[in-house]
Amino acid sequence: MALFAVFQTTFLITLLSLRTCQSEVLAERLPLTPEALQVSINSTQQCLHLQWTVHNLPYNQEFKMVFQIQISRTETSNVIWVGNYSTMVKWNETVHWSWESELPLECAAHFVRIRSVVDDAKVPEPNFWSSWSSWQEVNVQDFLGQGALFVFPKDKLVEEGSNVTICYISGNIRNNISCYLEGEQIDGEQLDPRVSIFKLENVPFIRKRGTNIYCEENQRNAISNGTVLFVSKVLEEPKDFSCETRDFKTLICTWDPGADTALAWFKQPSQSYTLFESFSGKKKSCDEKTRCNWQITQDSQEIYNFTLITANYFRTRSVNLLFNLTHRVHPMRPFSVQFENVSATNAVMTWKVHSSGDNFTLLCQVELHGEGKMIQHNVSVKVNGKYLLSELEPYTEYVAQVRCADANHFWKWSEWSGQDFTTSEAAPSEAPDVWRTVKLGPGSHNVTLLWKPLSKFHAKGKILFYNVVIENLDKPSGLEPHSIPAPANGTELSLDEGSYRIRVTASNSAGTSPAAVMVVSADPGNKVVEEEIINGTEDGFSMSWKPQSGDVMGYVVEWCDCPQDPLCDLQWKNLGPNTTTTVISSDAFRPGVRYNFRIYGLSTRRIAYLLENKTGYTQELAPSDNPQVVMNNLTSHSFTLSWKNYSTKSQPAFIKGYRVYLKSKAGQCHPGAEKAVLPDNTVCCQYKIDNPEQKTFSVEKLQPESFYEFLVTPYTSVGEGPRRTFTKVRTPDEYPYMLLRVILPVILCVLLLVLGCHLKSQWMKDKCYPDIPDPYKSSVLSLIKSKENPHRTIMSISDCIPDAIEVVNKPEGTKIQSLGTRKSLTEMESTKPTYLYLLPTEKNYSGPGPCICFENYTYNQAASDCGSCAHGPVPPEAPPSQLGLLTSPENLLKALEKNYMNSLGEIPAGETTLNYVSQVASPMSGDKDSLSTNALVPPPCSEYKMQMAVPLCLASPPPTENSNLSSITLLVPGEHYR
Repeated sequence: MALFAVFQTTFLITLLSLRTCQSEVLAERLPLTPEALQVSINSTQQCLHLQWTVHNLPYNQEFKMVFQIQISRTETSNVIWVGNYSTMVKWNETVHWSWESELPLECAAHFVRIRSVVDDAKVPEPNFWSSWSSWQEVNVQDFLGQGALFVFPKDKLVEEGSNVTICYISGNIRNNISCYLEGEQIDGEQLDPRVSIFKLENVPFIRKRGTNIYCEENQRNAISNGTVLFVSKVLEEPKDFSCETRDFKTLICTWDPGADTALAWFKQPSQSYTLFESFSGKKKSCDEKTRCNWQITQDSQEIYNFTLITANYFRTRSVNLLFNLTHRVHPMRPFSVQFENVSATNAVMTWKVHSSGDNFTLLCQVELHGEGKMIQHNVSVKVNGKYLLSELEPYTEYVAQVRCADANHFWKWSEWSGQDFTTSEAAPSEAPDVWRTVKLGPGSHNVTLLWKPLSKFHAKGKILFYNVVIENLDKPSGLEPHSIPAPANGTELSLDEGSYRIRVTASNSAGTSPAAVMVVSADPGNKVVEEEIINGTEDGFSMSWKPQSGDVMGYVVEWCDCPQDPLCDLQWKNLGPNTTTTVISSDAFRPGVRYNFRIYGLSTRRIAYLLENKTGYTQELAPSDNPQVVMNNLTSHSFTLSWKNYSTKSQPAFIKGYRVYLKSKAGQCHPGAEKAVLPDNTVCCQYKIDNPEQKTFSVEKLQPESFYEFLVTPYTSVGEGPRRTFTKVRTPDEYPYMLLRVILPVILCVLLLVLGCHLKSQWMKDKCYPDIPDPYKSSVLSLIKSKENPHRTIMSISDCIPDAIEVVNKPEGTKIQSLGTRKSLTEMESTKPTYLYLLPTEKNYSGPGPCICFENYTYNQAASDCGSCAHGPVPPEAPPSQLGLLTSPENLLKALEKNYMNSLGEIPAGETTLNYVSQVASPMSGDKDSLSTNALVPPPCSEYKMQMAVPLCLASPPPTENSNLSSITLLVPGEHYR
């Protein structure tokens, strides 16, 4: 024991001596100056990397030292940063340290120096700073080319919202360089003649491809250069960090990562996620950004403490979660959902769940959806689930679904698992809603029977057909059934004038509905009911009626959804016996359409009788068109307007009357009219008609020969019809109008007369100007007896023996008088004609006999040969006894026959002409003295004697007063008897 004490005392003395010696050594060498200082540049990270050594430390000893570092820019005196760095240092150990510059290191020269002090408890106080090391310069600009333009930093990655400094370096001294950030010029400060810097604060995130910065010279052929700032979103702390298990084998942890900080163009990956569990000390790198799976071991660990760590280039964030495993159970979806014993009102639902142990109980929730309703039920389940669904509707489709959760520690419901099913059919529970319309025919009733389809609730299945049974109440006999397949909603029945009871039922595969009964009476007894106007709204028509005394089973309101449609789309509404008001609404109701409602009462015998008629609009609209007006009875002072074809019931509002507008140049309104101003500021006269049934109007007290414009428009409670197009009218003159009453009948009579003359034109022609007879066809030939040929039918000139020939010798140049002009005896004497008397050749001729005279102008032609007859002037005073024929009768007849056969022609003026004269009977009186005075007047004729042509060159002396010979006067061409 004493030996041990001696040994311990010796060891302590030796150790104390050693420490005293070491302290003396340090005391002599302090302060210790850093040596071998080296500085390098990392341009990407904009960092200065420093390394140095301290050689004067004791061998195999470690001391805590503090190094003070100074950094200058552009020159040593411009110190921009001073800081201390503390670390443990061994003998001959190289110390490393880095400094990040906010200014790109390429933009300026940097200078670094360092000194140190021992800050160790093993070294007694006081301690002193060592001397500064020499300045170490770092200048990247020495390696840049001349005459170029550079922009730094190059493709730098920064975080959104950070501050960034950029610079440009010009190879030459230039002051005309501008820089732009995304097209907008930025201002900076000049660091030296070749360098300018720009400080950008709170840099925004613009796009993943980076933010563009470029600089250029402000001159032609300018040099430009630029860089791209890649701005990353700020790394967010994970949100909604949660872990749960579904099978007690795997923990599933999920979270919301927030904004993605990845930059594909810069090859910057998304933030990484690491899951660390502190109780087990295990760590796992997550492959996904939103979830991570953790395997549960079999060591019965229930409590877990997770730390989720996320990191990117700039920063690291983390969140913690502490939980009990049994409180974070999320059951899996139930499976094998089925339905058993499905009937019209019940069904049994079964399902299975994933087992999690014998002591694990699940709470399952059953939901039933059908007919717009939802019902929930809760069931406790270990392995298999079962539940009875009751009070269901027949023939209804339902959807049932189930989900489960931990019954002991509720965390989350599982997903829904469901199936649909349809209940069975049942017999319809309600009678069809039936109505009818009856049209009386000759000896029959045409009944249109209508019914509404049963609702799905009352049909209890698919309706297959409707049964219609007709029973004759007046003549009890067998029932007459009719089966009408669905989906028909009506049928036509032709019944006689008796009373009938009609029953209608609906049938499906499960049964038949109750019957709807309707009675058609032999005497409908519908009375005439006045129409009542009601006001409708957008919600429909509200109406009421007087309650009926006696037994009434109910009321029916009938209307048409589409009144303009010939098919009408008849609708009806059944109401109870105690209901006397209702609101009729329909999606088919439209503004501006007039709807008519008929209210019927139903007696206890199921007979319908009309009670009231109502009509109205949901919304009245102003008329869109005006009546088609017809104007008549136009006079110089009035006219009448009529629009009888205008239907008031088809208008978009109730017509209360009409307005007649009259425009005139005078602009004066007569009593009964008032002035009105049209939309175009035109002033006109307005006449009011307050009776909508009055559809004629007379406008009076007008001016003759004046222009007027009129317009007839209906008016309603919501406005008038359009006042656009006026019709123009001009009143006639007052006097011509009166004359027209006289002239028109006269013109009518003249037209009738002309028409009659046209129809009797042939008769008028025969009476006024008959056709010239053809001598070859004349009936007079039958009176002539030819000696040579008693059977001759065509008269020859040689057969005619003239009584006398009058030859007129016209002087040259004498004009022939116009036709129809008869020459007097005085005129005849002035021309000094020469007369030739042809005496009859028969010896027994004693005087003139009866003859026929007929003048024919057609046979008036010039003599063809005047030279064949010898003649000479005969004094007018020659006695008749001296007269004689200058040529023989045979020669004369030959000349006449020759002249007759020649064609017609003209004889020049001054030549002798030949006149054709028919022989006529001598005057009835045998007085010779009458020859001179009546020679030119033809005597009455009884028949044709003959026709002949005499050349005028055969002249003979005129007869004297004593001449008793009958003669025929040859007329001047153009003369004829009247």
